[in-house]
Amino acid sequence: MSKSAEAFRTISEVADELEVPKHVLRFWEQKFPQIRPMKRGGGRRYYRPEDLDLLRGIRHLLHLEGYTIRGVQKILRLQGVDEVKRCWAGRPAERPAPAAAAESPPRSKRKQAPPAPADRAAVGLPRDVLRSLKSALSELEACRRLLAAPSGDQQPWARRPER
Repeated sequence: MSKSAEAFRTISEVADELEVPKHVLRFWEQKFPQIRPMKRGGGRRYYRPEDLDLLRGIRHLLHLEGYTIRGVQKILRLQGVDEVKRCWAGRPAERPAPAAAAESPPRSKRKQAPPAPADRAAVGLPRDVLRSLKSALSELEACRRLLAAPSGDQQPWARRPER
């Protein structure tokens, strides 16, 4: 039997629903003062539906959009709690605007597309820039070959000193 949408949730239920550990929710409570679950005797937390919406938005921004904690704090400060609550639903028109003060660079590269083939990446680059990039690439490939070669004449620093 599942709870109604208006029911309060325990930290375990919220952690299971958001697929994050309970200690992460406690950490977020410290970093985001806007998260205020009710606490009953013994310190047991009960999350309201509004708290859950805010947590979904924070999780969406941190885990899926790649924001840092500081970036989400800026969004909460500048655009408000309601904006963060709306962004988790995946409605692009209601996501936080990428204002320069509110946006932080993604902390990981997991969402980036694979690199484009060389001919597509070169579109729009001046020839001299393209030439210098190709030159740098060939130098890097030569360095890679040197480092990957078995120890011998190509790697004098890898030899043992003779006794």
